[in-house]
Amino acid sequence: MKIILSNQSEKPIYLQIKEQLEEQILSGEVPQDTVLPSIRKMASDLAVSVITTTRAYKELEADGFITTVPGKGCIVLAPDNHILREQYLRRMEEGFMQAAAAAKKLQMPLKEAQEIFETIWEI
Repeated sequence: MKIILSNQSEKPIYLQIKEQLEEQILSGEVPQDTVLPSIRKMASDLAVSVITTTRAYKELEADGFITTVPGKGCIVLAPDNHILREQYLRRMEEGFMQAAAAAKKLQMPLKEAQEIFETIWEI
């Protein structure tokens, strides 16, 4: 598992960790039943505070991506179809918002934007 942090990002470090782990879990890059590095190990590897990694792990657990098993650590859960669907819907909404903003800047009619979407859909 690879996590790349950016001090230039507007996102807090814990959120960068959370989102990258989330993406790797959803894509199958980090499969179900994988034991994640301990909070201390992750903090050390990323050169961040234990508080930062703790928050990322707690949010992943709250969102249903991992669970904490005493004596074993944090384990990746099977992606729940509901969670997976919500994550992809969120990404779609973000993409559509960016596309709509670009289309509005170009003063593109809605029909033309829909035609572009339909063309992309067919690819």
